[in-house]
Amino acid sequence: MNSEKLQKVLANLGNGSRREIEAMISAGKISVDGKIATLGDRVDVNTNPKIRINGHLIQLRSKEKEVCRVLAYYKPEGEICSRNDPQGRATVFEHLPRLKNARWVNIGRLDINTSGLLLFTTDGELANRLMHPRHEIEREYAVRVFGNVTDQQLNQLRKGVQLEDGPAAFKSIKAQGGDGLNQWFNVVITEGRNREVRRMWEAIEVQVSRLLRIRYGNITLPKGLSRGTWIELGIDSVNYLRDLVGLPAEVKSFTKTNASSDKRIVRPKRARVDRLAKSLRQATSKKPTRK
Repeated sequence: MNSEKLQKVLANLGNGSRREIEAMISAGKISVDGKIATLGDRVDVNTNPKIRINGHLIQLRSKEKEVCRVLAYYKPEGEICSRNDPQGRATVFEHLPRLKNARWVNIGRLDINTSGLLLFTTDGELANRLMHPRHEIEREYAVRVFGNVTDQQLNQLRKGVQLEDGPAAFKSIKAQGGDGLNQWFNVVITEGRNREVRRMWEAIEVQVSRLLRIRYGNITLPKGLSRGTWIELGIDSVNYLRDLVGLPAEVKSFTKTNASSDKRIVRPKRARVDRLAKSLRQATSKKPTRK
């Protein structure tokens, strides 16, 4: 019997990360052949099981017919990384292109007050592996802190500080200058725990005033990409990420709806409207100059 765990099958089909799907299974939102699924269930897609999420039948497409896609998104501050928010706050998914019979899965998260590079993929298995700490994939951040930071404090961050969920240390930390009491540093971590960078600075009693992720692996925040916009990565970048976590290379060319290079930047309508509204406010706020 060629069976796999239910959450892995659904993740491979682009229905979310394994963690998200496990949460849906625990909440009783997934059924297999009319029976509510439980954690640990396995399925064989070759037997064409009837899998439903919230009552909606999932199409068991052949994985070989799908092309792994990855987006690089410039997350602005003020957006959350959930698909829906009871408080009505803006989410990162609002700006992404719509998909048919698939969904975007975020590779890791950034908290509401953090901006910068956020990757999305249609391959749930790729997302799951890229987020797993065993692969030790580097995440680099530009951090602005307030106040003087001593060499002793920097050495402490390199050696490690104790957090409530265990010890943590920066793989590297480099001073980038600053103005007055506002100092910039570039730091690298390899785990990506919740609010890890902020909590590490807080552990040495230093306040973070701005946090921007600028790199994930060797994928850097694209130059010229505006906040709230995305770019689709080309096949070389996609295969770099797949190779990082031991997945086979994507050999198929992108379809006409996908990007063939890393140069296609799509600016959503909402962003254009926001910029236009801002320019109009600025224009109407200017007072005429008396002669």
